[in-house]
Amino acid sequence: MRTTPFAPRDTALLLIDHQVGTMQLIKNLPVEVVERNTLALAKAARVLGLPVVLTSSQEERTQGPLMPKLREVLPEAFAARVQRKGIVNAWTDDGFRRAVLATGRRNLVMAGVTTDVCLVFPSLSAVAEGFSVQAVLDASGSPFELSEETSRRRMQQGGVVLTATNTAIAELAQDWSTEHGQQLIRLLFEDVLPPIR
Repeated sequence: MRTTPFAPRDTALLLIDHQVGTMQLIKNLPVEVVERNTLALAKAARVLGLPVVLTSSQEERTQGPLMPKLREVLPEAFAARVQRKGIVNAWTDDGFRRAVLATGRRNLVMAGVTTDVCLVFPSLSAVAEGFSVQAVLDASGSPFELSEETSRRRMQQGGVVLTATNTAIAELAQDWSTEHGQQLIRLLFEDVLPPIR
């Protein structure tokens, strides 16, 4: 398993099915935490100029549209989102896979709702194709602790690196003293980390 740190020049962010309906399925974490962390990843990608691929499934049905705040943070990626017709494993959707390949990046930071359906399958598929994948678990979530835990184990056994929002952003920042580093550390303190008392 590759352990080289991810850097902005070779990394893309993939946000899978962060839809207003599917978000309500999250029970292992507070939904507002997952939403906040998802938006923090999106903002970090904007700061660093990372390519971002958004995808949704059946927006007109129970799953609903993508989180509206993603449109505010990433308007171009939102407009170009891959709207799947119902394929469970986003990686097997031609439009999604083409969009990821078009980024030219081999390191993928992924989050998905739910972890146990929307994240586990594409992360494993990407690793099987030779990509390095980090799954951001606090920007993802599942309806049941059991399904979340078994999905985490399955991803880890399949070569996916498990991470958290603050860890992923810190790894990509590389140096807090740079202009981007300063923006990202502010982002962490304002949007992700608990307030200092």
